[in-house]
Formats: sequence, C-alpha cells, structure tokens
Amino acid sequence: MKNKILNLMALCCLLLLVGCQSPVKPQGIQIKIARVVSGQSFEVMGMGEQSTLVSRVRMIGIEAPDMQQQPWGGAAKDWLEATVGDQPVLLEFDVEGKDKIGRTLAYVWKNGDLLNEKLVQQGYALFVPRSPNYKYDKRLESAQEWARLMGQGIWNPDKPLRQTPAEFRRQNR
Repeated sequence: MKNKILNLMALCCLLLLVGCQSPVKPQGIQIKIARVVSGQSFEVMGMGEQSTLVSRVRMIGIEAPDMQQQPWGGAAKDWLEATVGDQPVLLEFDVEGKDKIGRTLAYVWKNGDLLNEKLVQQGYALFVPRSPNYKYDKRLESAQEWARLMGQGIWNPDKPLRQTPAEFRRQNR
C-alpha cells in the first residue's frame, strides 16, 4: 500500500512538472513516411535534393525493442504505423544530423504530439540519451518514468522486456 501511495505521489509530481512546461513550436520539415521499418526507424521519399531518393530516419532519444524481441518489437512498429497512418509528419532536427550508419536523426511530430515521447510513454520504447542530441531528454525521461510507474507496455510486471534492445542485439548477432 505504501509503494502504491509513493508511486501515485511521484506520478502526480511528474504530471505537474510536464504540465508547467511551455508549449513547444517545433521547427523542421513536413514529410510523408513511405514505410515504417521498426519502432524507431522509417523511410521517407524525397527528403534530400533528389525527389526519388529513399532516406532512412531514426528517431532521436529512443530505443525500441528489436523486431525479434516479441511481442514488443512488433508492437512498437505497429503502434508507429497506426499513429502515423498516411498523414504527413514534421521532422525536427537537433545538433547531430546523422547516426554512425548514415540514418537521419530526428524528433517526429504529428498534430502537435512528439511521437518519440509517445512511444516511450506508451511503453513501446526506452529513453536512451544520445549526446549531443538532448533537446527533449527531460520530456523523454519523464515519459519513461510515467510508463514504468504505470506498468505500460515493456514495463508490465506480468510480461516485462527482459533485455534492453542493445543487450539483445549483442547476444543475437
């Protein structure tokens, strides 16, 4: 009972902190996602100078379960596909523009919602800080704490994610 009360108090504090933040007006480019690859990456057409060029984008600050980490890898991808639908999204960039394998790094916004944050809040991805891209780290960290306290998705005590995606990839590749 004491733990439930403490968790509820922590949740109230988190909600208060998030609610006090000023609204964000993201700046970036409007684009349509051609294909969702995983719960953290997707492909877009025409982002560069060539309108037929396919570019891969990786969402900043999150790490979704590997597709082989079922049911969580597939659930993260399905959530992202359903949320994006066929509507355009806004890609917002931070300090570092590409990752080590050449994917564009971005925060993804749809209808005023930061999808990176929503994936973490729903328990479909982990918050993983990636310096120097830290613009929304506090929001992502708060979303993860909320998901953990509420037992959302990968934090569900009955069916938790047993290995981080990075640990899973190290052991299975």
